[in-house]
Amino acid sequence: MRPSFINRLSVKLILVISSILLINLAIYTFYTLSVLKKDLTEASSQNAYNLSDVIKKSTRYSMLLNRRQDIYEIINTIGKESGVEKIRIYNKQGRISYSTDSTEINKTVDTNSEACYVCHSRPTLPTNLPQNEMIREYTSNTGKKVIGLINPIKNESDCSNGSCHEHSSDKNILGVLDVIVSTEMMNQIIESNTKNIITNAIILTILISTFTGIFITILVNRPLKKISKGIEEISNGNLDYKIEIGLKDELGQVANEFNFMSIRLNTAHKEIKEWSETLNLKVEEKNEELKKIYEQITQIEKLASLGKLSATVAHELNNPLEGILTYSKLIARKLSKQGNNGEFKDIIEFLNLISDESARCGKIVKDLLLFSHKDEGKFTQNELSEIIDKSLFLINHHLEINHITLIKEYKSDNIYAECDSQKIEQALIAILINAIEAMSEGHVLKVTLEKTNGEAVIRIIDQGKGIAEKDLPYIFEPFFSTKNDNKGTGLGLAVAYGIIKQHNGKLIVENTSAEGTTFRITLPIKKTIQEVKNET
Repeated sequence: MRPSFINRLSVKLILVISSILLINLAIYTFYTLSVLKKDLTEASSQNAYNLSDVIKKSTRYSMLLNRRQDIYEIINTIGKESGVEKIRIYNKQGRISYSTDSTEINKTVDTNSEACYVCHSRPTLPTNLPQNEMIREYTSNTGKKVIGLINPIKNESDCSNGSCHEHSSDKNILGVLDVIVSTEMMNQIIESNTKNIITNAIILTILISTFTGIFITILVNRPLKKISKGIEEISNGNLDYKIEIGLKDELGQVANEFNFMSIRLNTAHKEIKEWSETLNLKVEEKNEELKKIYEQITQIEKLASLGKLSATVAHELNNPLEGILTYSKLIARKLSKQGNNGEFKDIIEFLNLISDESARCGKIVKDLLLFSHKDEGKFTQNELSEIIDKSLFLINHHLEINHITLIKEYKSDNIYAECDSQKIEQALIAILINAIEAMSEGHVLKVTLEKTNGEAVIRIIDQGKGIAEKDLPYIFEPFFSTKNDNKGTGLGLAVAYGIIKQHNGKLIVENTSAEGTTFRITLPIKKTIQEVKNET
């Protein structure tokens, strides 16, 4: 549904901008006219004051000689000038001595009138008045707006000492010159400027509003229509619809985001459609996943029960197995010392078989004990190269029997880690034995140690046949073994994995192929070498 004309964003923007512009122009017009009126009023007042000074100075000489006719002619002549409404001279009693209006001569004015109130409203008559207090604005009897200026005529020394005058020197003011000037021209100027300013403001507002409307229509309204059209297309199911605006502003960014959203919606719609079409297959896959998870949970429960049981059974079986192993070896050794070995050859072979099988059973029991062992161990600062060397020393006979060449490569010396050294040895031996058993005679076993990103990294690299892709997810699970001769218990890597994890480290198969396998052990380094030396 399209919005009504008044509710459109472009219309609102034009109205708001026009309103703000009108308000600003109105304020500017009011301020300009106020300043203009103030300046013209001050100019008119100054002209009236200057005119009064001209009259005083023009009539001064005639007043000293008491030439009344000359004074009248001067006042009457100046009074005929354009803009001069009336000129009057009051004496000190308030009687009009001279006036351009002959009907007012010899009349006495009221002291409360506009011309007299400025001075007579004070307790004592002032001898000097500020210029702004000498001026008054009012409407004359004819309805005209005028400016009147009162200019006192002071008793100067020439006046008090003149032979024709009767004024004593103690009188400060002899009279008052009242000049009344019309403000009609000033009002016409103000009115004309007011009309011009208002007209210009209206024209400017119309022009700005018109251009604003054009720009808003081009830059806002049209892009918004395209975006609105795109939204309608998306709502109608056309998820391939794209908006083409070609702008780099915010609306262009909205269009780009809209296009990106439509692509994602289309992709999601296709995925949902595909999902609905292959729902049964997905359900079966999820069921298989849940089945595997259930099997894993069942296995974990079995392992938990086995852990508890093995701790008890292993102790009970270990001693008899050790006895069988010891006595079978002892009997075989004694029979071997007899002169006629051929007579006891079969018995010795049986005894060796008993010894081997007893040893294998003992190893199974030992692994069960290690697997069920919950002791956290004692963590201390240990140098990893020493732990690795000790582990390699313990399996040296395996290397010699299988004719395996050992290569050690320690890229960083004095790498310390906070760990249980015996458990780390146990984990290393388990991985090393697996590597030896995976190789044929004449192959090379490589062990490296380095420090990377604040962690100790141990790599055990063999040249065995590698690990099958299908077996990789299960090699660290208890009782999983790839050995076909039933010699493996499937606990070695599981125990090693648990030990490394207990040390907040990681044990992963970094690489495996037909040319060999690389196990990567990562252990955190919590202290520097100098801190370890300071502690010791």
